Amino acid sequence: MKMSLLSDLVNLNLSETTEKVIAEYIWIGGSGMDIRSKARTLPGPVTDPAKLPKWNYDGSSTGQAPGDDSEVILHPQAIFRDPFRRGNNILVMCDAYTPAGEPISTNKRYNAAKVFSHPDVVAEEPWYGIEQEYTLLQKDVKWPMGWPRGGYPGPQGPYYCGVGADKAFGRDIVDSHYKACLFAGINISGVNGEVMPGQWEFQVGPVAGISAGDELWVARYILERITEIAGVTLTFDPKPIEGDWNGAGAHTNYSTKSMRTDGGYEVIKKAIEKLGLKHKEHIAAYGEGNDRRLTGKHETADIKNFLWWQTEEPPLELVERQREMGKVISRTGGLLLTWIHMW
Repeated sequence: MKMSLLSDLVNLNLSETTEKVIAEYIWIGGSGMDIRSKARTLPGPVTDPAKLPKWNYDGSSTGQAPGDDSEVILHPQAIFRDPFRRGNNILVMCDAYTPAGEPISTNKRYNAAKVFSHPDVVAEEPWYGIEQEYTLLQKDVKWPMGWPRGGYPGPQGPYYCGVGADKAFGRDIVDSHYKACLFAGINISGVNGEVMPGQWEFQVGPVAGISAGDELWVARYILERITEIAGVTLTFDPKPIEGDWNGAGAHTNYSTKSMRTDGGYEVIKKAIEKLGLKHKEHIAAYGEGNDRRLTGKHETADIKNFLWWQTEEPPLELVERQREMGKVISRTGGLLLTWIHMW
């Protein structure tokens, strides 16, 4: 009876009694991977982030400010429908600034926004498609879902896109996340089970410019919330289980307008050559833990090597669909840094 009442209260439709709405402000914490949020009441519906009030938080509690000068200011940047509260309630992706208006050191969005607003970049209409892999863990033991406690499942092979209680672990979470992202207005384009049991992937995109980063971070937030409700731990660790098990990444597909038009294949090749000249710089920006994942095994390249190849004729269906594909970015990848470095 008590749980039924709690459920009823959680799902109250506020629009029946008030014009007020709840806005959940979301931001990236001090580690660069932790997601923080808090809610506030607004007098009515808002669809333009520029019309939302700025807010503040205690940066000393998130590792983003000293204790004697801890105020950090949130600037709303993107609005999404709230799949948890529904109605006119919203999720708000923010970035963080000092009270003087300077971006704090962990605010990578600020510089990314400057890059993406440059006229040359705007003219090229950069598209991103991100394949975000993740692992679901049993909360109390931090061991993948579907794995026997203290033991291991059968070898990899039947789990990738697998179906059945002995192959797919956590599908309700995955499907809930898929639908919640669609409800929120995120351009989520698919989901699938991954090679290691207990590991899954969702794809966001194609999305233009900095919106790709905003959408992926909010998709991650929604997934964190759903696993919280389910009593399951979510990890984006690039190699959560050592040994003969696949790691995971946030693989990033990328193209520009020049790549998507006639003669684009030559533009792609030139871009790849430029990427090769900055390989170490890119690896440094693509997130922590890649050295554990990029070993040359388990469908990865060695972290020290930049590899690409071509056939005499480009695979037409691939060129038309994606144009260029980067498969090195860590699950924990600094997404906005990734966007900048691809430019």
